[in-house]
Amino acid sequence: MTDFAERLEALETRIAYQDQTIEELNTTITAQWRQIDLLTRKLDTVDQQVRSGVHIADPSTEPPPPHY
Repeated sequence: MTDFAERLEALETRIAYQDQTIEELNTTITAQWRQIDLLTRKLDTVDQQVRSGVHIADPSTEPPPPHY
């Protein structure tokens, strides 16, 4: 009977660690999806600007390259 109790305790311990790991992975994945959504929106904005011909930086304000 002692062997059974030890095995049961070992299983309960494993489940507790697995629950903790699952929660940590869920938190990480949720943060990654938020970052992916943000980057996707930024990429869509840049894509729209490029397609509409809007320049992000005004080339007249940039100094000329060193070879000029």
